[in-house]
Amino acid sequence: MNKVFFLMLLFIPVSIAAHFLEWGASVVFITASLAIIPLAAFMGTATEEIAVVVGPNLGGLLNATFGNATELILAFVALQEGLISVVKATITGSIISNLLLVMGFSMFLGGLRYKEQEFQTTVALTNSSLMNLAVIALLVPTAVEYTSTGIGESTLQRLSVAVAFILIAVYGLTLLFSMKTHAYLYDVGVADLETGEDGEENEGHEQPNMKLWIGVLLAVTVGVAIESELLVDAFEAATASLGLTALFTGVILLPIIGNAAEHATAVTVAIKNKMDLSVSVAVGSSMQIALFVGPVLVIAGWLIGQPMDLNFNPFELVAVTVAVLIVNSICADGKSNWLEGGLLLATYLVLGFAFYFHPVV
Repeated sequence: MNKVFFLMLLFIPVSIAAHFLEWGASVVFITASLAIIPLAAFMGTATEEIAVVVGPNLGGLLNATFGNATELILAFVALQEGLISVVKATITGSIISNLLLVMGFSMFLGGLRYKEQEFQTTVALTNSSLMNLAVIALLVPTAVEYTSTGIGESTLQRLSVAVAFILIAVYGLTLLFSMKTHAYLYDVGVADLETGEDGEENEGHEQPNMKLWIGVLLAVTVGVAIESELLVDAFEAATASLGLTALFTGVILLPIIGNAAEHATAVTVAIKNKMDLSVSVAVGSSMQIALFVGPVLVIAGWLIGQPMDLNFNPFELVAVTVAVLIVNSICADGKSNWLEGGLLLATYLVLGFAFYFHPVV
């Protein structure tokens, strides 16, 4: 997999050349999208290597902070350009893709190899409760807008900012819960991370080079920012020429691009029968988008003068609610099989087709 990511780095100079030589918006959009995938993968690797050096508590915080940095950078660039609907679509799309696509593939492929896989119900149910809160937080501003007459955009944004601060506070409490007061509940996931690809412990391995990986982290962060600029600049023209709506691209395509490396990790560990870690990656990433990335973007929009709020397209809310409900139902017993994975994938496909045919509003 690393060789594939190294080869995909070639799309970085290609995308830059396509931009400056004016090869067309579609070419820039596609090559920039492909360039972001390996950069996101190396960002994740660098974060994990630095986390090994700084210790479990600070390392856990670092992983939590940079876990969805690619999506945050991409969405912030789009926010600066005023593509508010695309930013909102990316938020809901990231939640849906992690819960349905990633967990679906993990349970399906893991279930084909092992008849039944188990994971900790306590952690899964705690994460499910947090996702329920996220759904409520997304529903309330939209409900206020739909049940009020003459509510101003600035009022809706202030409400969204207030909700955003609450969600970030809850996210902070979640980190305290998972890394300090109830860290023992997450010990299995940590143990899996400390185990090598062949099931051998990593204790004998050399200590990572801190300066090298900090340099890699900074370099790929800059790379993601540059490629995000190229992608966003070409977004509207490219989607129009490709016959795609902004809603479909934001909900389906952009989250897959930003999360591709993380998706691969979750599926790989599921195939190795480490379902605890796989569920943790999938649900944890969705939770981070809902409780941290989304709220940060709302506050950023407020600070830079962009009307970013939590008033989402009603169909996006329906999709998120459906995803959370079916995942809560499947995770309740702490067991999974290939059929349950297939159900999650089928749900994602149904929603994907619905977004594809959804008319531009």
